[in-house]
Amino acid sequence: MNVNSVSSTFLLIAFVVYILAFFLFVISITGKRWSNRKPEEHTRSWSRVAFGTAVVGFICQVTYFFTRWYTGGHIPTANMYEFMTFLGMMIMCAFLIVYLIYRAPVLGVFALPIGFIIIAYASVFPSEVQPLIPALQSYWLKIHVTTAASGEAFFAVGFAGGLMYLLRTVDFGQTSKAGKREQRGVEFTLFIILMLIAFIGSIFTFHGTGYKAVFSKTVVSTDAQGASQSTDQTETYVLPPIVQPHGSTVVEMKSFLGIDKPLFEAPSWMAGASAGRKLNTVLWSLLIGLVLYGVLRLIARKPLGAVIGPVVQGMDPEDLDEISYRAIAIGYPVFTLGALIFAMIWAQEAWGRFWGWDPKEVWALITWLFYAVFLHLRLSRGWQGKRSAWLSVIGFLVVMFTLVGVNLVIAGLHSYAGV
Repeated sequence: MNVNSVSSTFLLIAFVVYILAFFLFVISITGKRWSNRKPEEHTRSWSRVAFGTAVVGFICQVTYFFTRWYTGGHIPTANMYEFMTFLGMMIMCAFLIVYLIYRAPVLGVFALPIGFIIIAYASVFPSEVQPLIPALQSYWLKIHVTTAASGEAFFAVGFAGGLMYLLRTVDFGQTSKAGKREQRGVEFTLFIILMLIAFIGSIFTFHGTGYKAVFSKTVVSTDAQGASQSTDQTETYVLPPIVQPHGSTVVEMKSFLGIDKPLFEAPSWMAGASAGRKLNTVLWSLLIGLVLYGVLRLIARKPLGAVIGPVVQGMDPEDLDEISYRAIAIGYPVFTLGALIFAMIWAQEAWGRFWGWDPKEVWALITWLFYAVFLHLRLSRGWQGKRSAWLSVIGFLVVMFTLVGVNLVIAGLHSYAGV
């Protein structure tokens, strides 16, 4: 049997099991209204089942991780597909740890979707096992990437805790300017999540129908001796191309809704790896996200935050604040080691310098500084409650831009990660 096929199967099983665990956590929170048992008994029994299901999913993903490692001969964190699946696994690990500390079933309702959305995002990238490029052939690959991703995983749980706090405390009945501003902030955050859900749905829908568009372009590069050489590169889309890669020509494209050619070309300043394809994915996610948000608002006839808020009404706001803070407090030193200290040591070995202002390095520093400010304001200035929650939400959006946006817009030494 093909080991790589087995590995992919375990990842798919993990993804499905995570979604099942999410719905079980939802039942543990909402189903108590219709249960004949006491609400506490219903929540306790269903949350145990949900937690056990999440553990099964995590075991399946760990199996995927090690079987892929065995297949490729190196730790599977060398490209964006492998890194994002690993990040999803670490988010699930962080969730399990924090859940065991606080035993809050509602955490599963908000943290689990982050994990399986991240895993689904990985499907945008090529999943083939690829040999390591020379820059990655180092034991620091294991140390740097795994610790950096582990820190970001706890930031994700902190984000979930912060979002829950805001949903619990923001009053959607307020009409003051401050109240309206808080409501818009929560709605914008929920819209970003809906965009990611729209992304998942669009990718799986079009991929399932076998849709494909192929583009070709000639890339001119200069070798060490200064001689120019041209190579032809192809780019394959699984979503109908609203935008095509800069300087490319259409090789193959199926018509969709009467559109038989891209509407425009990606701008030249988007120099990241596969920037045209990623921009196309962002546009589709934005469009479908807007439609999905509009439909849900029409159905609910009120802000989505006001609809979701009752799910967390039974939680003590101080507990939610504590969950968010503790998760970030755990993740920060781990991220410091992985994304800064270990990264600089590896950079010295690979490129002969500790720091070079590469875009990924700069945004890793921005992320580190942001969470340093978060902890300083929290511990020294007493920023708790809403202010702390907003910072935890914004901080993880910075993390996601570092992972996604930098690869889209900027080319750098880490651009191989976008391939």
